[in-house]
Amino acid sequence: MKTLEEAYQDCHTIINRHSKTFSKAFSLLPSGKRKAVWAIYAFCRSVDDIVDDGENPVEELAEFERQFTLFLEKQLPLDHSMWTALDDVFTKFPVDKQAFTDMITGQKMDLVKSRYQTMEEVELYSYYVAGTVGLMLLPILAPKNHEQLEVGGKALGTAMQITNILRDIGEDIQRGRIYLPQDLMDKHGVSVEQIQAGKVTDAFIDLWEEMAERAEQLYDMALESIDYYPIDARFPVKGAAYMYRAILNSVRRNHYDVYTTRSFITQEEKQDILSQL
Repeated sequence: MKTLEEAYQDCHTIINRHSKTFSKAFSLLPSGKRKAVWAIYAFCRSVDDIVDDGENPVEELAEFERQFTLFLEKQLPLDHSMWTALDDVFTKFPVDKQAFTDMITGQKMDLVKSRYQTMEEVELYSYYVAGTVGLMLLPILAPKNHEQLEVGGKALGTAMQITNILRDIGEDIQRGRIYLPQDLMDKHGVSVEQIQAGKVTDAFIDLWEEMAERAEQLYDMALESIDYYPIDARFPVKGAAYMYRAILNSVRRNHYDVYTTRSFITQEEKQDILSQL
């Protein structure tokens, strides 16, 4: 069995491999909080990978959910780095267990639903798969007043997921999923066939920008409560918001090509954002 430190380092490897933006932002946290973020990210990544890449995702997700129930009941053997690290997190911080359960619920949605009719539906989905992550992190970032920050935490996670949706349209269509809501597609005259063909038209850009405007409203909402975070968490949260928001501008610089180009922000851009906080 690995030591606690080795378990946390395994979680650190996962966050560095899959989300350099997230890792960079929260690297500013003190050690204890930083490691807890690694463990929570590893949990979220595990669920996400089952849904996107599992050989039998329905059965695998059901098994993961069973393991999480045993974990909460203190009956799961801690023979995996993620569970070992997460057990330490649950011991040290006032975690919101329901947020973890809701996140699994959100991932289940991807197994049964591939189209969304309204922006409200997209936002609800975004809450379940990412707004929940905000609620998971709040007791780590602000253990003494995390309840006060829930509205902003949900908004930030939801904004990040809408950003993911707008960046990953091409990848999602390969998985048979379209997260662009049908009502906005109808409003702007964008068809499923156009999305499947990877066409960037003026109508598509208008649709994309309307969703991006909503994401930016949610980023603004999240930042309204930034001064209520403890000082050691204030800059990491602000950095995460600004760096993720910058992905939207990266897509714009790439002329909205979300089909053949994956938009990202460079290390230099990240450093520049952090230096201006």
